[in-house]
Amino acid sequence: MNLFIALQAEGGAGMINLVFMAVLFSLFYFFFIRPQAKKQKEQITFMNAIQKGDDVVTSSGIIGKVNKIEDQVVTLEVDTKTHIRLLQSSISKEMTEAYKKSAKAE
Repeated sequence: MNLFIALQAEGGAGMINLVFMAVLFSLFYFFFIRPQAKKQKEQITFMNAIQKGDDVVTSSGIIGKVNKIEDQVVTLEVDTKTHIRLLQSSISKEMTEAYKKSAKAE
């Protein structure tokens, strides 16, 4: 009889652990995975909307104006008659928005 009671107690603890793991996974999903996926989707939308003449900032902090877009390669004019070629994916949405916001404040 004591063995039956001990097995029931362990079964209840197993269910509590299962519920705890489900809650932990839900928190992890809503605080880490979902926001990162949303940020990545916004970055892809931003990259696809880049057009010639846009002022952008690369992830390494280079500021320039889009001069030409060929497939995934973007040519930036960083100074008069000075152009650099880089991958479209290296243009940062967050840094570009921060740069435009600071330029408006000035």
